[in-house]
Amino acid sequence: MEPTIDVVGVGNAIVDVLASVDDSFILEHGLTKGSMTLIDAERAAVLHAAMPPGIVASGGSAANTMVGVAAFGGRAAYIGKVRDDDLGEVFRRDLRAVGVAFDVPGATDGPSTARCLIQVTADAQRTLNTFLGVSAHLGPDSVDADLVASAAHLYCEGYLWDRDEAKAAIRYAMDAARLARRTVSLTLSDSFCVERHRAEWLDLLTDRVDVVFGNAHELCSLYGVETLDRAADAASEQVDLAFVTLGARGSLVVAGSDRIRVEADELHAVVDTTGAGDLYASGVLYGLSQGASLAEAARLGSIAAAEIISHMGARPEADLVAVARSLLA
Repeated sequence: MEPTIDVVGVGNAIVDVLASVDDSFILEHGLTKGSMTLIDAERAAVLHAAMPPGIVASGGSAANTMVGVAAFGGRAAYIGKVRDDDLGEVFRRDLRAVGVAFDVPGATDGPSTARCLIQVTADAQRTLNTFLGVSAHLGPDSVDADLVASAAHLYCEGYLWDRDEAKAAIRYAMDAARLARRTVSLTLSDSFCVERHRAEWLDLLTDRVDVVFGNAHELCSLYGVETLDRAADAASEQVDLAFVTLGARGSLVVAGSDRIRVEADELHAVVDTTGAGDLYASGVLYGLSQGASLAEAARLGSIAAAEIISHMGARPEADLVAVARSLLA
């Protein structure tokens, strides 16, 4: 059957709370600048109360990517777990408002909806403190196999790969996609995830994944090598495609023996790096769903990443539909 959705994402359903702070806030609250730290409900309440007013929006890596796909004009859907609480309703309403289908019912028991408290300093560094709440309890029963099969691409978030039930959910979604002969993608999320899950992910890439997303450090860590060239060679033996972000140097597309370098989009100022990798993936996935070349897809990713770091928050403000129309004309 022809797909009726371009991309469906699976990940941690998190409400992002972003605020600008100075370095004294980081020091006062004992935070590690530029890092992502998992926190409990009590710590989340304390930090949330101390933060100045900011932006509240649906978040989580894969959710950000689905929002980006929709912003390009693509058809996107999302699978994640929220509680039937106020933040859960914020997440649901926010995704639907930007055109992402999200129909997983809110849990009636268990922890509250996840939240990520993001402190952005003047140097554009983001410090993330994440309470995973009920999002980490996503299981196979929350994955609609028919929805997955209806999408051309399945995109899975590495951050979710911690609990056994979440691992089972991702494997179940990947199997449903492969049965329907769809493309399966995995994002490595961050180097800490790679270090925790290296052996399992290498197996996963061999058996269930077609496309991998990550930055150069993550890819090198995954394969235990020191150079990007060696990591790219290793990736080419496991997956069909690897999209590797290189910061200000753009990105590298690995496709078998081919290596395609794509320049970063021109940027006048970096305000907030939240969501840069997520939006890069959205541009790539949208491009692939529209039959774009690998270079064109990576170029869309670069444009989306540059746009998102030029302002606060992980929601595009530019007209990405017009950008895609111009580039792919």
